Amino acid sequence: MDTDMAEEKILIVDDEQDFVSALAKRLRSKGWDAETASGGKEALEMAESSDYTAIVLDLKMPGLDGIQTLKRLKVINPDLQIILLTGHGSIREGVEAMKHGAIDFLEKPADFEDLLEKINAAKANRMLLVDKKMEKKITNILKKKFW
Repeated sequence: MDTDMAEEKILIVDDEQDFVSALAKRLRSKGWDAETASGGKEALEMAESSDYTAIVLDLKMPGLDGIQTLKRLKVINPDLQIILLTGHGSIREGVEAMKHGAIDFLEKPADFEDLLEKINAAKANRMLLVDKKMEKKITNILKKKFW
């Protein structure tokens, strides 16, 4: 397994335990560190204490739904790469999710290879954000040092 990949964590949030377990197992088989949450509240707690490459979030859940959870996750970390999944989706809900910062939207049952492609795109987006932040930080340090 690629050592860089071991640091890449995915959080899967869905109230359907069989789905979450199966998806986490498949992602682990591809080398990802996959963690699971059974709802929005648990996902928010996990996002407070861990840094995730991407979050795969179900839209329809009891308690906090996917849109509410998405909004709160973006407050915790505006750079989070969130992919919404739903078995009951609509174009309108997908557009709303994108307006609130989701990077993509898939309907269940999502093809695993399509989802993996979107997770890899999320990883690339995240790497670009990290690179830009580091570049800005270095520039600020250099300005302070008058170099």
